[in-house]
Amino acid sequence: MLSQVHRRGATRVRHRGFTLIEVMIVIVVLSVLAALVVPNIMGRPDEARIAAAKIDLRSIANALALYKLDHHTYPTTNQGLEALVNKPAAGGAGYGGYLQQLPKDPWGNEYLYLSPGAHGPYDLYSLGADARQGGSGVSADITSWEK
Repeated sequence: MLSQVHRRGATRVRHRGFTLIEVMIVIVVLSVLAALVVPNIMGRPDEARIAAAKIDLRSIANALALYKLDHHTYPTTNQGLEALVNKPAAGGAGYGGYLQQLPKDPWGNEYLYLSPGAHGPYDLYSLGADARQGGSGVSADITSWEK
């Protein structure tokens, strides 16, 4: 009887869920934290930085895919990755807001972007610890086209 009274007197409550983008952002943040914390605990900071860079590249690639869905093309090299964060000076509806800010690679350098790329519709990469093209080990380039 009490449950009948409660049902009759209850007002409708709107359930609010999370958007796909919000869920993706949380997953990326947790992945970055896990990639940085777990290897540091194990004493492998170089591998942690490489893993964090790969996660950043995936996050940026996801933002680029969302951008392409809205604009039917990727940002040009001139627009750069800034098109994912800020509206360009020339205007254009719907630009920006795909990332809150552009991450820097774990060595403090900016990720590099070319569109069209030599390896696909775009090239997205970090030059690694030495900040120079090529290299091996920790100094190797980390790219979006090599898995």
